[in-house]
Amino acid sequence: MGLWRSCGTFPLFCALLLTLQALRGKFGAQAGISSAADRRFYRIRWEKTEESLTNGREVFNWDKAESVGVNAKWGETLAALGDEAPKMHPNYPEMPGVQNRHVVKRSAEAAEGVSNYRTEYRRVGEDGKGSYPRQSEPHLDTSTFALSGDSAHNQAMVHWSGHNSSVILILTKLYDFNLGAVTESSLWRSNDYGSTYTKLNDKVGSRTVLSYLYVCPTNKQKIMMLSDPEVESAVLISSDEGASFEKYPISFNILSLLFHPAQENWILAYSHDSKLYSSMDFGKKWQLVHDNVMLGRFYWAAMGLDREADVVHIETRITKGRAQYVKCRAQRCTEANRQYLFPGYVDTNSLVVQDEYVFTQVTKSGRASYYVSYMREPFKRMQLPKYCLPKDMHIISTDEKQVFAAVQEWNQNHTYSLYISDSPGVYFTLSLENLRTTRGPTGNLLVDFYKVEGINGMYLANKLVDHHVKTFITYNKGQTWALLPAPATDVAGNNIHCVTPFCSLHLHLEMSENPYTSGPITSKKSVPGIIVATGNIGTELSSANLGMFITSDAGNSWRQIFDEEHNIWFLDNGGALLALLHAPTPIRHLWISLDEGKKWDRHTFSLAPLYVDGVLMESESDNHIITFFGHFSHRSEWQLMKIDYKGLFSRRCMDGDYQTWFLHNKGELCVMGEKQTYMKRRPGNRCMLAQDYSRIYSSEPCQCTTYDFECDYGWERRTDGKCSPAFWFNPNSVAKSCSMGQSFLNSTGWVIIVHVIQEELLTRAAGNWAEVTETEQKAELWYRKVLSNNCKESGRNVYSPRRQACHPRPPRGLRLTTGSSSGGGELSARVGSNVTFMVHLEEGDSLRTSIQLDFGDGIRITYSNLSRADDGIKHIYRATGIYRVTASAENSQGSDSCTLFLHITSPVERVYLSAPIVAVRGKETNLTALVWPSHIRTLTFFWWIANSSEPIITLEGSISYTFQKEGTNKVTVQVASGSTVMQDSRVLTVKEFFRSLLLSFSPALDEHNPDIPEWREDIGRVVQTTLSQVSGVPANQLLVSLYPGLPTTAELFILPDVLTPNEQNEMQTISDVFVNVLNQDLVQFELKANTRITVYITQQTLAPLVDSSALHSGSAMLVLISVVFVGLAAFFIYKFKRKIPWIHVETEDSQEKEPEVISTVSQNDMSKVKLSEFPSEKEFMEKELEARKRGTMGRNMERIVTREYPNCTNV
Repeated sequence: MGLWRSCGTFPLFCALLLTLQALRGKFGAQAGISSAADRRFYRIRWEKTEESLTNGREVFNWDKAESVGVNAKWGETLAALGDEAPKMHPNYPEMPGVQNRHVVKRSAEAAEGVSNYRTEYRRVGEDGKGSYPRQSEPHLDTSTFALSGDSAHNQAMVHWSGHNSSVILILTKLYDFNLGAVTESSLWRSNDYGSTYTKLNDKVGSRTVLSYLYVCPTNKQKIMMLSDPEVESAVLISSDEGASFEKYPISFNILSLLFHPAQENWILAYSHDSKLYSSMDFGKKWQLVHDNVMLGRFYWAAMGLDREADVVHIETRITKGRAQYVKCRAQRCTEANRQYLFPGYVDTNSLVVQDEYVFTQVTKSGRASYYVSYMREPFKRMQLPKYCLPKDMHIISTDEKQVFAAVQEWNQNHTYSLYISDSPGVYFTLSLENLRTTRGPTGNLLVDFYKVEGINGMYLANKLVDHHVKTFITYNKGQTWALLPAPATDVAGNNIHCVTPFCSLHLHLEMSENPYTSGPITSKKSVPGIIVATGNIGTELSSANLGMFITSDAGNSWRQIFDEEHNIWFLDNGGALLALLHAPTPIRHLWISLDEGKKWDRHTFSLAPLYVDGVLMESESDNHIITFFGHFSHRSEWQLMKIDYKGLFSRRCMDGDYQTWFLHNKGELCVMGEKQTYMKRRPGNRCMLAQDYSRIYSSEPCQCTTYDFECDYGWERRTDGKCSPAFWFNPNSVAKSCSMGQSFLNSTGWVIIVHVIQEELLTRAAGNWAEVTETEQKAELWYRKVLSNNCKESGRNVYSPRRQACHPRPPRGLRLTTGSSSGGGELSARVGSNVTFMVHLEEGDSLRTSIQLDFGDGIRITYSNLSRADDGIKHIYRATGIYRVTASAENSQGSDSCTLFLHITSPVERVYLSAPIVAVRGKETNLTALVWPSHIRTLTFFWWIANSSEPIITLEGSISYTFQKEGTNKVTVQVASGSTVMQDSRVLTVKEFFRSLLLSFSPALDEHNPDIPEWREDIGRVVQTTLSQVSGVPANQLLVSLYPGLPTTAELFILPDVLTPNEQNEMQTISDVFVNVLNQDLVQFELKANTRITVYITQQTLAPLVDSSALHSGSAMLVLISVVFVGLAAFFIYKFKRKIPWIHVETEDSQEKEPEVISTVSQNDMSKVKLSEFPSEKEFMEKELEARKRGTMGRNMERIVTREYPNCTNV
């Protein structure tokens, strides 16, 4: 990818197309799902401002994006196009040769304006011995060529075909920043590795102004040039590496190109007006594919995954923020031939097609959900830990059929967490928290995460620890991370006193913005174990006191090689290192090392100092050619220096020139489940490496250990290395597909780290694997073989899932939703639309469980088993109304049911039901609905209580209801406003009497409180279990309800025993027991590893129905005063007809005709509810005051804000 970057003081020297390289270093993306999937790049223009003329600095102007060029091997880019700029970042292998790039001249005046650069570094070594050294001595052969007549040109694009081709193409241009266009251009070609160049302007047309140069990635002999659209819109095509060209006019302006990964003549072109075109003859003819295509969100078919090679995956914009995923063939993308593989709309700039995966994102009610399709199968929702609650996600890598994702959790602002998935990309576990991130010039996200080339499972990352950024390393694919050890001595040999964890080595992991420089960190697959990086020694990563560091043993030990920044490249297939000082001043020396940086020899490459703008080379070829390009001064021509470094070597390497070394992790030889021995050239030998010599000498599997496995979904790694289930996860759940006569593999919390996966053999569902009996033994054997990181199992494996028999189970956890399996959940639909109902069963034998669905309009349907309804149940409603849709599951062991209330043509927004968790039988209970955001229009509230067939309809958000029977009752409230409907539910326990205690928690719990109902329910369940274990009181006598907001508080309800329901004294005894254990800090639970929470008592509340006649006179006086105060308050409220949030008083207007509210739940029973049936304002006030005296008033919005704690209530 590319962007324009300033680098001088005058406009003449101000344009450089930079390539944001990938895989090594920061990965760039904007908000939403990001990718490293396709091979395209764009340019972003910049211009100088008056500020740049006064302070000597150029100012970026990211106001317009235009096309630059493409190469499938090394780049793609982002263009800043407002809110809908693409959110992609590069992620490609190290470039195999020199590719298309822009370069810029740097002026002497600009260099003089920089005062904080250090002088050129000098190291002990022999200089070059002149132009004619003896052949037995190490020497460089150099030649220089000047591009005469192009001194005014301020931009250049350079292409070297590579792969032992001798052709180099250079396009120089004069870009007028005032006009915003290219006004002159020259095309140069060399066929002798850059010794001489020929100007080709006559071959392309003397009046033709060329803007960009593209090279086919699968056939480097095919070249495409674009003419400047301000002059003419045309493409110039060459099939002989630029020796000849043919011109073809086009009717649109190209912004970017995407070449097919296998077919050399197939190209996708993106235009300035958001249209996508395709060509199947290398640009001679073009055909429109689709309009309204999102920039950077189009992809060619992946070979072996898509059935047809000409398939195109496209994201098309529908409205602002909404798009569709479209799949079609490039030359036949009519509406009839388009496939919409994702059901419904997706967020704009969210489609990513990368390797075996397709990712997308859907945001509803302010919360984003992420979906993945693996091997082009139907989409599934990506499962992160329950309380991760992601705000943003970026796909970093999909190597080895596993997804690395950077996720910003709900409580993170400037950092992200690293998550690693299973093979299908559905279930994710945490690897590293608080990764350092920054934003690039275009606003794209940059994550400090680096994959080390040549060593499987080895990564580097910069993590924020106590406000300090530190560099960490892992050898086991993120299972454990450690700080980098600092070198023992500096470059001068002085001892360095740096002891971890207080002091360590920190590295910059950014990608190189300039394609002609190496960047701050580099490694190479052909030389495993060698990493060269820019960094510093100390307590944290810094941009000051930088030096160059190298490791030859895969990060176990480091040496400092320079005390200034240098650009370093690998030469001779990785056997040699080239270093060039990174400075704004002209230079004429370079440094070369043949012994992994222990000794550096200085060589002179130019008699006169040169401003080096970039370096071109093909490091994995046999030609040993380097090309430097730059200029002697800001007014000179472009200078191209060809350097042949073959003279550094005396011969080719033989068997005796190599030695072996062992990969290890701080002395542990087993890395990723095997002992690996590598081969490398003996340091100092002046022999040339063979391009195909084997780097791995031997490999031997090791015995499996704890760190050869990663924790399964729902499990967390403790400090001792073992995995334990998270507090929200039930490890004993059984897959619903497990039927009688079968067995299943129940997770022990471990998943073996994926090394090489050849095929998918098992189906994974929330930590469970299930298969039929006849394949049981075979599947278990396959499991151990396929999901292995090459470690060897011995004896009984405690890490693998345990096989358990499937027992008869009643259906549990039946859920009913609308929409598809990958989305939906809508509670409203339009009349006549096809509504899809999805039935989900968490537990139970799905093959032997029948499902009945009652649509609520007199139609019902029955399935013999759940598998027959996997694709959803479709139904069309012909009339508006509110329909009670009921799903029932039944087998020989029991039954379960669930209800969904569907509004037709009535949309909904968010609602929160405030209700007590325990109610008193025969006494009124206050139920309050709080709505966000507040509505200007009148709201209608539908109250579904217990098993009522019709709702209670009100125009106010609060009602009082009397429960006549003891037991458990579910209350659901739906709020309708226009076309919007939203609901919330609570489960109430009705008893004759009870006791309650107010609880508080350790402050640490507040740090992990996302303040959502699901979290409060799970914590309440954990506290309930803990209290039962500590006290011995049965759990069914206890209920715990957490209040929203901070600090975290809760209320404990003590219910009477079912066997002795009238023993009030027994409840008092139990209450005293809890007061005792809570005061002694005996109630504790583990929230996560190394985080224990203590439960305290705040105060003891009154039991509402305990006889109060025995209360002391002081308490009676307080009650009397309270009644008088409430009465006065009620008088003023009634007098001035004002409302408070939890008391609703209606003004009387008996002169007008009472309006009617019509229930539309049933088409056959259209009963009417008049407002006269609602309580009057006086009756309502009396009920509210009576409820306050009993202490059963529900919590209200004001209390949620002020944190007042009422007696015996729940939220």
